[in-house]
Amino acid sequence: MKRIPFVSQAAWWMVGLVLSSGAWAQADEARAKKIVGGVCFVCHGMEGESSSEVFPRLAGQHWEYTAKQLENFKSGKRKSTAMADMVAKLTADEMVALGKFFEKQTHAPEPPKDKGLAAVGQFIYHQGNKYSGLAACASCHGPEAKGTSSLPRLAGQFAAYTETQLKQFNQRERTNDNAVMHAIASKMTPLEMAAVAEYLSGK
Repeated sequence: MKRIPFVSQAAWWMVGLVLSSGAWAQADEARAKKIVGGVCFVCHGMEGESSSEVFPRLAGQHWEYTAKQLENFKSGKRKSTAMADMVAKLTADEMVALGKFFEKQTHAPEPPKDKGLAAVGQFIYHQGNKYSGLAACASCHGPEAKGTSSLPRLAGQFAAYTETQLKQFNQRERTNDNAVMHAIASKMTPLEMAAVAEYLSGK
């Protein structure tokens, strides 16, 4: 009779943890899809590709950043009448689930509509403007504009949306994530904002 090797209780616990975490991940994704299909898709699309340049693309965005924005909308730290209503009933777990769902989605980058403007934006993004004291965007957001868990992915975002956010930072209308961005945006001209946004849209 073949002897079955002894498996410690700790090992069985680890197996159970892996299996249960997989089950929870599936449940979280199913819950996220249900929420997206019930609410988010109207503006952001079923896969985060967005239905209009007015709304941000969420596909490929860092889940931590998306979850934080949802929480900030709910708490009022970030102002938006529309989003406040949408997130009012979301739990913290659901915000994380939505963030992870959208992070898994992808979208194909589109070439910039104005190549000349994008070229100016590329210079500003990577070099800044030494004459106005504007720091290079890449110093925080990275050379590929992919961001980090605490900073948004800017690559592939709609130009109109990015430009609007820069204007809101400059006008102090965006009240979260503002420790650095208020100072940065205040040094940008309208042309520089439009140019950087155009460049990033094609990344």
